[in-house]
Amino acid sequence: MHPMLNTAVKAARRAGRIISRASDNLDIIKVSRKSWNDFVSDVDRAAEQAVIEVIHGAYPDHSILAEESGRQGKSDFQWIIDPLDGTTNFLHGFPQYAVSIALRHKGIVTQAVVYDPTRNDLFTASRGRGAYRNDHRLRVGKRIQLADCLIGTGFPFSQFEHVDAYLAMFRDMMQKTAGIRRPGSAALDLAYTAAGYYDGFWELGLHPWDIAAGSLLLTEAGGLIGDLTGEDRYMESGNVVAGSPKVFVQLLQLIAPHLTEKLKA
Repeated sequence: MHPMLNTAVKAARRAGRIISRASDNLDIIKVSRKSWNDFVSDVDRAAEQAVIEVIHGAYPDHSILAEESGRQGKSDFQWIIDPLDGTTNFLHGFPQYAVSIALRHKGIVTQAVVYDPTRNDLFTASRGRGAYRNDHRLRVGKRIQLADCLIGTGFPFSQFEHVDAYLAMFRDMMQKTAGIRRPGSAALDLAYTAAGYYDGFWELGLHPWDIAAGSLLLTEAGGLIGDLTGEDRYMESGNVVAGSPKVFVQLLQLIAPHLTEKLKA
């Protein structure tokens, strides 16, 4: 395992232990609201601190972009951290959430970890070396016809300006696929697409820390990821379409009629 990936795995597991311990005592966790339907808890902050400590212990000069504490430092190496993707699920005891850690070098994601502490599932990827769940090599799904495909998504939850466009996409997707799933952790959704549990995925309004690790898992598993027009600006826009190559193209075609000028931009 690449030493930087090893550090990310160590950090993710440490955060996972903090999250798992806290899940036994949900009633005493302090929660505040960052914005509408966007929650942060003591657990998010403690898990993030643990991740940063492990990373800075190994690479003190590297910079950080983390959901709760923002940007720290300047370096060609930037760690992008979501300490608890799926906080709302976690706070309700709904067992679908993950730690997401990625390393970006000169703008390119080179290492990725998504760790699901409730299932002890560790998804990892190093650029050019493939993607894995635990010790199993990941490959995207083989289904070709959209009618046979299971597609993941995330509902708009705090920004509602694109909700009409999203619902139009959802309506078409519902009628053209075998099913849609919305478990509520984008990092795991991308990992699931890499693993072939989903054949494709789309969501609007995500953040870099939701996407970074999952994007490398997906491409290393043979998939494609882009924004709503298929371009590579998804980290900037937060709008994501992902899937196996054949499904990716069909998802873009299905989404295209519902793109507003703002979504295209």
